[in-house]
Amino acid sequence: MSENNTRPVWHTQSVEEVFSMLGTDGGGLSANEAEIRLKKYGENKLPETKPDSLALVFLRQFESPLIYVLIAAGGIVLMLGEAIDAGVIFAVLFINAIIGSVQEGRAQNTLASLKKFVETRATVLRDGREVIIPDTGLVPGDIIVVQEGERVPADARLISIRNLRISEAALTGESTPVRKTTDTPTWEELAVSERRNMIFRGTHITTGTGRAIVVGTGLNTEIGVIAKEIVSISSDVPLKIEIGRLARLIIFITMFIASALFTVGIMAGKGVTEMFLTVVTLSVSVIPEGLPIVLTIVLATGVWRMGKRNALVKKMHAVEALGQVDILAVDKTGTLTRNEMVVQKIYTNGKFFKVGGVGYEPHGEIILSGAEVEVANHTELLLLGKISSLCANARVLWSEETNQWNVSGDPTEAAMLVLSQKLGFHKDVLENESPIISEMPFDYNLKYHAVLNREGDTNVLSLAGAPEIILDFCNTIYIGGEAVNLSEKMRSEIESVLLEMSKEGLRVIALATFRGASDLPNTTTPPHATFVGFLGMHDALRVEVASTVMRAREAGVRTVMITGDHRATAESIATEAGIFKEGDKILTGRELDIMSPEELASAIKNVSVFARVTPEHKIKIIRAYKSAGNIVAMTGDGVNDAPSLSAADLGVSMGVIGTEVAKSASDIVLLDDNLNSIISAIEEGRSIYKTIKKVILYLFSTSAGEVLTITGAILLGYMVPILPAQIIWLNFVTDGFLDVSLAMEPKEKDILLEKRSKESRRLVDRLMYTRIIIMASVMAVGTLYLFGDYAYGEPAKAWTISLTLLAVFQWFNAVNCRSHKLSIFQMNPFSNLYLLGALVIVVLLQMFALYTSLGQKLLHTVPLSPSEWGTIFAIASSIIVVEEIRKFIHRIHSAKTLRPVI
Repeated sequence: MSENNTRPVWHTQSVEEVFSMLGTDGGGLSANEAEIRLKKYGENKLPETKPDSLALVFLRQFESPLIYVLIAAGGIVLMLGEAIDAGVIFAVLFINAIIGSVQEGRAQNTLASLKKFVETRATVLRDGREVIIPDTGLVPGDIIVVQEGERVPADARLISIRNLRISEAALTGESTPVRKTTDTPTWEELAVSERRNMIFRGTHITTGTGRAIVVGTGLNTEIGVIAKEIVSISSDVPLKIEIGRLARLIIFITMFIASALFTVGIMAGKGVTEMFLTVVTLSVSVIPEGLPIVLTIVLATGVWRMGKRNALVKKMHAVEALGQVDILAVDKTGTLTRNEMVVQKIYTNGKFFKVGGVGYEPHGEIILSGAEVEVANHTELLLLGKISSLCANARVLWSEETNQWNVSGDPTEAAMLVLSQKLGFHKDVLENESPIISEMPFDYNLKYHAVLNREGDTNVLSLAGAPEIILDFCNTIYIGGEAVNLSEKMRSEIESVLLEMSKEGLRVIALATFRGASDLPNTTTPPHATFVGFLGMHDALRVEVASTVMRAREAGVRTVMITGDHRATAESIATEAGIFKEGDKILTGRELDIMSPEELASAIKNVSVFARVTPEHKIKIIRAYKSAGNIVAMTGDGVNDAPSLSAADLGVSMGVIGTEVAKSASDIVLLDDNLNSIISAIEEGRSIYKTIKKVILYLFSTSAGEVLTITGAILLGYMVPILPAQIIWLNFVTDGFLDVSLAMEPKEKDILLEKRSKESRRLVDRLMYTRIIIMASVMAVGTLYLFGDYAYGEPAKAWTISLTLLAVFQWFNAVNCRSHKLSIFQMNPFSNLYLLGALVIVVLLQMFALYTSLGQKLLHTVPLSPSEWGTIFAIASSIIVVEEIRKFIHRIHSAKTLRPVI
């Protein structure tokens, strides 16, 4: 793409020229200068997407097949000369659109307010020191530090790099990561993907580290110019699609019934006008008009509640998936553990050293046989510390804000860096003394990190990684200050030490060196390296993990651990967490490699731990669970986790330690990195899903009751028992208050403990169909029974009887729908004050319809006597009696089929 004429062509400028143009140097800006520039350039953010206009939001309320049917019905009624009925239909549609517009606005405000929970941070040099700040505070001239897993916070010119590769797919569409350089090209007209000395906002760092000077922020970035940043949350979710299909199915069935009734009526000698009115009434009665509004309310409220419980929903389909999850695949580090990796034990030169200190503080004693040692007197410790420093690309920074040491980068490499500092090494000094020739950052497939340095006239290779990989590179071992041949007996002893340390729950990293190396190693490199020792790292289990795993098990969610750790380490941690139990199996990456997808899908039933796995293995595991019919939630925090987060039904990333790549790939971000928050989110998801089912049950059972009433009346030879305007009154006014109040129903107690089958996961399951048929039948039979006594008398009285009886049926039905198993007499009537308030309102509105001249004129009603009210309440109460009997039978059946503990 071509440059904007008002913007300098930064990629053709040398680093010194960029420093000069932006008035800065390698030490970065001062805090005062940064504040001045922030006022000048503004915050480093893109403008929010403009919300739709009120008019557009209002018109969108009519974009529904259900509403189209109602508009058509109003038009037909108007053509039949029923101006008042048509006016009522159109008036209520207009009011419904207003209510829908208000609710949609509230939902968008709720989603927008959740964005405040997510704040991307950047590492920047201020006053010569590295500090972490919100990336909105970056200004041109700032020196930023970027590394693997981070998202580039602004457009910048690279100053220095170490194996830096960046995925620029968000900007260019190219999926292959771009290898970066600091070289200065002379051509101005280069495509974005060819500007190798530049990094751009919104792109992701896949490997390596670098420093760069910010040249553009906010709208003055490449992504700002093309306005490609997406800031809205999609609302086109599978849940809505399923509801839409259900609505279309009911409309189709209704149209079939209406056509059949119209034909039968004409053949029976009824008038065309009368039958048109009947068909219109039938069509209006089946439409659950309030469903779109209620769905918006339930989802928006649920998303907000999840946010309050530290689970930020990024993609709305996650709400549906949360209610269905039965496999929770967790990464060990950061999810089960505190992600504070600390070296506690060193094995080198045949001796075990203990390492003191707290957290990431770069100070601590080294202890041998209970006594502190002088590191300078132990050459093996000096060599081990040097390798640790050279193979660590993480940074440990002091935060004035939190008054503690914070890590930027991989926790394992951060632990290595802190150990090297305890042993007296400083990375910057080391790299000045021994310049880096080439480097291969830690690779999750190869499982090691390699650095080639120049020491005097000699090249020295430093290796750190998985013990079994590093040992394959070694043919000598460092003992007594020199490299001696690594015999089979020594190798066997080393492997025994590895197993012993792994059983203690330590993550073990092997270190090796090779003086005289010509290049970085590869799979064909012969074993010429010298084994130096092991680092035993401990990452304490989070205190809530064991209880959370048990809570998940009680909820029917099986927790499995997927880790890159050694098999023995993984088993130790999983046992402590309560994930691995007697009889469970462990699969390693090597075993996964030789298994077909079908074999894995069959084998995973009893597997609770996957050890020594790669990112490709994770995807294979998730696909196996999905092929077995499971709904999988996967947790992750690193770049390597992104593919599996995308592959899972529900990707869950860590909000504190998670990389931007992982967050982008996930559906939910845990703001507190707490495993318990996942279970809380699953609980909220089930509650939301169940609430939606309650509302659907209520709306479709009442609609079905109206359809059966009208159909039954025609088949019995009665006149139409209820008019279109009255149906609209019931569906919009009565239902309109009650369905919204049902949507506010509090979460049921012990919802996680309920037995769940695959059938119950469907939006409308067999139990719901049964309840809809039972409730609709009771409503139809009761209404037709009473209507029959008035059908041949005054029409207004008959219509009023039907309208009021159906209204009272709906009042009672709303109370029934609060629970599928609990008796209404077991439930606290004051636990949902919204429902109590709605019941009061609909009773008053029904009084308005019957006892005011305006209500009588609009709805063709007449007053009812107290005795008629008594008869109506007596018949309507039958829906409670029948449903209470069904619930009683359901409770007895459920008690015999309690959920087995998994």
